[in-house]
Amino acid sequence: MVTGRSIRLFLVDGTPIGLLTAEIVNWTGHVLMGPRSKLGELIQRPECNRTGVYFLIGPVLDSSLRPLVYIGETDDVATRLKQHNRLETKDSTNSGKDFWEKVCLVTSKDENLTKAHVKYLESLLIQIATETGRCVLVNGTAHRYSSLPESDRADMSFFIEQIRTVLPAIGLDFLRERPSLVNQSVQQTNIAIENLPRFVLEVPKYEIKAEAQEIDSEFVVLADSIARAEWSGSEHSYQYLHRQLCETGVLRPVDDSLRRFVSTYAFASPSAAAAVVTGRTANGRREWKVKSTGQSYGDWQDQQVNAATGCTMKKATA
Repeated sequence: MVTGRSIRLFLVDGTPIGLLTAEIVNWTGHVLMGPRSKLGELIQRPECNRTGVYFLIGPVLDSSLRPLVYIGETDDVATRLKQHNRLETKDSTNSGKDFWEKVCLVTSKDENLTKAHVKYLESLLIQIATETGRCVLVNGTAHRYSSLPESDRADMSFFIEQIRTVLPAIGLDFLRERPSLVNQSVQQTNIAIENLPRFVLEVPKYEIKAEAQEIDSEFVVLADSIARAEWSGSEHSYQYLHRQLCETGVLRPVDDSLRRFVSTYAFASPSAAAAVVTGRTANGRREWKVKSTGQSYGDWQDQQVNAATGCTMKKATA
């Protein structure tokens, strides 16, 4: 049974675009986030005198739809952030990073995080960010750090679970887990999610056929789906997403005109999925059809909303 969680957010200066803190009830961790323009205020806070891990977040570039992220660790956050705030130079002693616009710091309220702990956390967080593929990592080669006792590794695994819970709540989803269907064939996927409706998108003229399901609020195109090999529509941000999936090997060539999804891939919306599959901008609410009935995704979704509303009204009048 899924249980709810309480996350406490505090707007330090009373505005949603300034400094904020976030905590999960019964977790010793503490999250502090703010824009680079507030760096002077941020580094004066007591959290910046603690040992912790931090994220430098930059804007989406080249319409890749993924933010730039640097993951680091330190036992003196204030000093490290001052270094990162310097202008990039040829001087190797200057660790300035010009891309970032926002910083997020994770420390411990009981100050029990040690240098060994945060080096281990940094290693795992870089690995997770690489695997999820939701950001473009600015870090170089990740250093694997495993010199922790077994009990400490268990504690840090729990700590990371909480980080991955709280960060999406403050708008940072680059550590959020992908649906656990990657590298499964369509047949294996059928067994795992057989109770969810299946959607299909077909363009017979180009021999395009893709299947998808809505899982954990994401629109997941299933492995072995067939998409157009090249973008044919007008320039759009989805064109760069199509290129990105081709370059990263999610879409592999079948022939000169078609590509195949070698693994499942979670899209933010049905329209994003439809655009990548068809190689042009598309309204996913119209293009995707319920496989068993031919009903459009939009009509199906409206039906679910109306059914839920009807059930609520019946309970209210009972």
